Amino acid sequence: MAQIFVFARLIFIVLSIVGLSFVIPIATALYCGEKALVSSFALPLVLSVAVGIIFYFAGKKTKIKFSVRSVFAFVALAWISISVFGAVPLLLSGTVSTFHDALFESVSGFSTTGASILSNMEELPRSINLWRCQMHWLGGMGIIALTVALLPLLGVGSFQLIKAESTGPEKGQITPKMANTAKTLWFLYTGFTLAQIIALKICGLDFIDSVCHAFSTLGTGGFSTRSASIGAYNSLSVEIVCTVFMFLAGINFSLYFYIITGKFDEVKKNSELKAYVSIFFICIFVITIILIPHYGSFAKALRYSSFQVASIITTTGYATADYEQWPQAAQFFLFALFFTGGCSGSTSGGFKIIRWVVLKKQAWNEMLRMLHPHGIFTVSLNQKAGRKDLVFNVAAFTFVYFALLFISTMISTFCGLDIFTGFTASLAMIGSIGPAFGSLGPTESFAVIPPFLKYWYCFAMIAGRLELYNLIIFLFPDYWRK
Repeated sequence: MAQIFVFARLIFIVLSIVGLSFVIPIATALYCGEKALVSSFALPLVLSVAVGIIFYFAGKKTKIKFSVRSVFAFVALAWISISVFGAVPLLLSGTVSTFHDALFESVSGFSTTGASILSNMEELPRSINLWRCQMHWLGGMGIIALTVALLPLLGVGSFQLIKAESTGPEKGQITPKMANTAKTLWFLYTGFTLAQIIALKICGLDFIDSVCHAFSTLGTGGFSTRSASIGAYNSLSVEIVCTVFMFLAGINFSLYFYIITGKFDEVKKNSELKAYVSIFFICIFVITIILIPHYGSFAKALRYSSFQVASIITTTGYATADYEQWPQAAQFFLFALFFTGGCSGSTSGGFKIIRWVVLKKQAWNEMLRMLHPHGIFTVSLNQKAGRKDLVFNVAAFTFVYFALLFISTMISTFCGLDIFTGFTASLAMIGSIGPAFGSLGPTESFAVIPPFLKYWYCFAMIAGRLELYNLIIFLFPDYWRK
């Protein structure tokens, strides 16, 4: 019973922090004359904060100690609760009429997937559009990390909680205390967001659109206030700003801390960053060459290829063009980027580049071992010998990732999608990419898929955001054994 109380207390505290963030869309609704929508945010705000305060003080003297099982359970329950809570304003405002649609939109928002069941974004209330993008921003860096940053007195287990929520095979602290690490990362994240808001405002977007797209870009989510996404603005300067900040959001935020503190060697020798930059610019170069006949000029080809490469590799999901109309060779390279993702420790989703780096190095070592049977070979990362268990970790994750992709594709076909659409949609859900190919491409809505598939995709999106294990582990009998 004590453990259940601790769980309930922490979950309600997390929900109250999310509830407090409703102040931003409430202010937007008042500013834009959408007074009828204020209650859609105010009611859950008041309720969540009131319950959160009660639970905070009721268990203030309770010692918090998480077991390994408890960490998995809490993080999973917290994210499910947050997703349900985020759907409440969408339902109360009448933006969506069914729970499964509201939940899908909310999960897609917090998991930074960016797939939407809505259309005609220009007709949506501005406060609702802002909330959709704000969910990306909250989910991008991690809501539990935000909770730890704001309330470090919650007790022990902060590192385990943030580790379970963060992305990549290796997690660490950049400062001695995990609460300070969380504060530092959120400080950097907020700084980038403010910088992009200013840049977009200079480019001609109004303030609310600037905030919305900064939230969506830094969270690498992809929701937009326009049905045609960033392409609706037809602005080269806006596209350049978004491309730059998508690229920056796809980099491990710990490296920015090292830059600020003068530890440039940590950045220079980072294996994942080198691979990320190489893949990014090689794909831009190749796709640009392919697109020159399609657009008739190098400048236009570079403009559209660089934006779409940044969007897909960082799993943001913005679009300035319908890439399904591009030559097949260009589509192939974008399709390949569906499998990469950004860097670990970034706000990007996907498989993560560090895992491909580890697998590539291990494959090379295996070939060397065939030539030199008595040799000793290790995976070197950041110019240091890597741990052997890291290779096992990546190999296991790869199996689980593609097994879930296979199962999700199978379920998609059972629900009526063709195999290619089902495969790319499943890849987009698990990798938090957003748009897929086929009937769920960059210009299409997910409203057409049946309710059961929406619930399944909600599971896939949360599983992908939490690096799979945090949800799938509950399916193992060993988890439930004492």
